[in-house]
Amino acid sequence: MSGPQTPEPALDRQGDCSTGSGDEGAADGIQHSHRMLSFSDALLSIIATVMILPVTHMEITPEQKSDKSVQNLLATRIAVYLMTFLIVTVAWAAHTRLFQIVGKIDDTLALLNLACMMTITFLPFTFSLMVTFPEVPLGIFLFCVCVIAIGAIQALIVVYAFHFPHLLSPQIEGSAHRALHRRHILGIILQGPTLCLAAACFSLFFYPASYLLMATVVFLPYVSKAAGWCRDRLAGSREPPAHSLEFFTFDLHEPLSKERVEAFSDGVYAIVATLLILDICEDNVPDPKEVKAKFGGSLVAALGTSGPQFLAYFGSFVTVGLLWFAHHSLFLHIRKVTRPMGLLNTLSLAFVGGLPLAYQQTSAFEKQSPRELESVRVSCAIIFFASIFQFAIWTTALLQEETLQPSARFGGREHAFMFAKLALYPCASLLAFASTCILSRFSTAIFHIMQIAVPFAFLLLRLLVRLALAALRALRGLTRPGRTQPAPRAMDDARAPLLPAPC
Repeated sequence: MSGPQTPEPALDRQGDCSTGSGDEGAADGIQHSHRMLSFSDALLSIIATVMILPVTHMEITPEQKSDKSVQNLLATRIAVYLMTFLIVTVAWAAHTRLFQIVGKIDDTLALLNLACMMTITFLPFTFSLMVTFPEVPLGIFLFCVCVIAIGAIQALIVVYAFHFPHLLSPQIEGSAHRALHRRHILGIILQGPTLCLAAACFSLFFYPASYLLMATVVFLPYVSKAAGWCRDRLAGSREPPAHSLEFFTFDLHEPLSKERVEAFSDGVYAIVATLLILDICEDNVPDPKEVKAKFGGSLVAALGTSGPQFLAYFGSFVTVGLLWFAHHSLFLHIRKVTRPMGLLNTLSLAFVGGLPLAYQQTSAFEKQSPRELESVRVSCAIIFFASIFQFAIWTTALLQEETLQPSARFGGREHAFMFAKLALYPCASLLAFASTCILSRFSTAIFHIMQIAVPFAFLLLRLLVRLALAALRALRGLTRPGRTQPAPRAMDDARAPLLPAPC
């Protein structure tokens, strides 16, 4: 970390400029960017989430159901989905950073942003080509071209905003080093597209290198940080310039916009919950001719054959809802979001985006009973990783206490409760996965028991935490009989730390 920085509060929220002259700005064609950013966050969350559709709609013929090559193909598609999801979130993060620099917009900037969003909406098509024709370079090439175009449009936004300084945030508008800021920001924005340009070139003759370069785009901030650390160790640390550019760098502790992180995350959860019902509407509405021929015209009897699918839908929706609830509770206690927390949140959302695949697997229990155990394990793994990365966000925030509200820190009144809430799904999914290894014949029953038990555990969680803390106090009293312990009170249980403080 470099030396003390000049505080720049306006960069932590979009369009945080003076609102007193809103009418005058609108009359001059200058607008605040709040609504445009909400639209962009919604669109980006949709695009990131629908990347899972080519994976969930992979057609498998009956003779392929137990073929190992199909399992390898599914694993490859999931890996490519995770990579492309993360690249979309990199584009979202760059968009977030960019509009921490650009405080206001005019019609030209709004249209440039629409051009950027239009290019992003083309990414799912290119991803479908990548997973359908993994060895044909055209899909990879088009995906890289889209990323390059996105970076070029964002660079054009930077050039335009610096050409009209009144659109910039107050800190940069009044800076004497605007030209230096512009070069620095353009250099950062164009790093990802430059890697994708190299990936596009490699796709024409050696496509595995293209995937490696695209994966590098995701971890570029951390590669840059590690390279800087190594350079400082080998050549000695350098003095930071007087005109610090730290507000728009790859600093791992630099705060992201908490509001936009929440908006993007809410969008992903909402779209995932919506995608679940689309398969019900598409696959489980009976054909009128079939109802008349097979069920004597009884729609109830026809719908009864889809019972496992409806059960899987309700279980999957509850899982999505409770993961969102845990995410919501976590971010209520977070003051600011650092880059590591943002990366962990992105990884969690990537697996949340895979929950439609878990739904598809669990809804096929009756259709493909030989694959029942594999389906249960895939579903448990997706739920585990979606929830464990939420727990990792919490752990990272605990290590940097300034990112948390005081009540959620070690010893705070909500610490034990939040710990239990975020640990519930990882423990439940891991226990279900381990149980299927021992009792494989009952894997379906184990999975459904987990889906039923976890919501009730959430409802009773605060009571269970209080009972656990009371038991810990009782155990401490038994191990130290010479000490007189004060009588516990109900309110004290809710405010106790996770473990008794050492004497």
